[in-house]
Amino acid sequence: MAHLGCGQRQREEIPVSRFALVDGNNFYASCERLFRPDLEGRPIIVLSNNDGCVVARSAEAKALDIPGFVPYFQIRPLCRRHHVAVFSSNYALYGDISRRMMGLLARFGLQQEVYSIDECFLALDEGWPGRQHGQIIRQTLLQGVGIPSCVGIAPSKTLAKLANHLAKRMPRWEGVLDWQDLTEREQERLLERCGAGQVWGVGRRLAERLDKQGIRNALQLRDASPDTLRRHFSVVLSRTVAELNGVSCLELEDVAAGKQQILSSRSFGQLVSDLPTLSASVAHHAARVAEKLRAQGSVAALIGVTIRTSPFREAGQYRGHGCLPLPQASDDTLTLNHFAQTLLRGIYRPGFPYQKAGVYLADLREKAVIQQDLFCQAKPERQQLMATLDKLNREHGHGTLKLGAELLTDDWRMRREHCSPGYTTAFGQLRETRD
Repeated sequence: MAHLGCGQRQREEIPVSRFALVDGNNFYASCERLFRPDLEGRPIIVLSNNDGCVVARSAEAKALDIPGFVPYFQIRPLCRRHHVAVFSSNYALYGDISRRMMGLLARFGLQQEVYSIDECFLALDEGWPGRQHGQIIRQTLLQGVGIPSCVGIAPSKTLAKLANHLAKRMPRWEGVLDWQDLTEREQERLLERCGAGQVWGVGRRLAERLDKQGIRNALQLRDASPDTLRRHFSVVLSRTVAELNGVSCLELEDVAAGKQQILSSRSFGQLVSDLPTLSASVAHHAARVAEKLRAQGSVAALIGVTIRTSPFREAGQYRGHGCLPLPQASDDTLTLNHFAQTLLRGIYRPGFPYQKAGVYLADLREKAVIQQDLFCQAKPERQQLMATLDKLNREHGHGTLKLGAELLTDDWRMRREHCSPGYTTAFGQLRETRD
């Protein structure tokens, strides 16, 4: 590890001095604008699955006071009046741009921890030049990928996160804030202006509990007694206090830990009643969880399927759920879909208008160390088939190869009336944009 916890010495071969948090600005909206220069200066919003709610806004959309997570139908007239560009979520595009972004950023630090689709931590050494180099990161990312960003630099991850937050909201820092460039009084003023709930790791409920203790802003939290917080709250919060005081307590992870459960589910674009349509949906979700499972090098020993009607209907409510242990832990798409379809037939009830279906995997194990069943070993040709399936979908766009069962009908697919082309993930759609 490049960094060890409180009270532990850092390894001499990687003398980590500070951390930088690099975050893409309005990431989804920036990805949509990347291939549409005509949208420069125009407000953009991105919608959730089935074009339901606003999940991302450009700076211009925020200036129009368009709120986040509001149902789209409520603001449709406002969007038309101000010529707002509206997009359905294009996760394949955002994921691909994210991979390019993180690959470029990796060169700037001793280590990198990808924290989310649009942000990562970088471990910095003692000779790192600070704010000037932060500007170089921003320029390189803008030129190499086309994504605007902000950089927060500090001696701890919590302070780096806070510095990034302030760099976004205070134009005077020009997108880069190095916490150690501030005087002690400047640091205190900024901490005082940040609510306790704005500190990384302090959620809404915890902020409410802190408020009852008279701790309402980040400065009061920084100056609180760690021992008192440990007794009344948790050791995690006491570490947060140490981090706010510039003492690094949170490790930088080289590789994100594998998930303990994998789920793929989605609401339908329209209500579904028949079994073939549900079967196509479940086949799609089985393929998605299998792909994610292989990507993290795991196998699953348990599979589950869920279907449900709309919770907002007054009558005709039904929620079906079934799960079963697999004879042998597997990451094979065909095997997982076989058991998923068996479960679906067991929980399906005719006559109900279903709104959502999903498939989940649990009891995940590391594939490299799993003990094989003598009478149920995976066939080498099937493993090669799965590797080829993943390779083609990775290189030519998600969904290039899919299960035939997914194509029984398209009635289950979510509504995406404003979806942009897969500029970097689908060659066919790239050709369409050139015509």
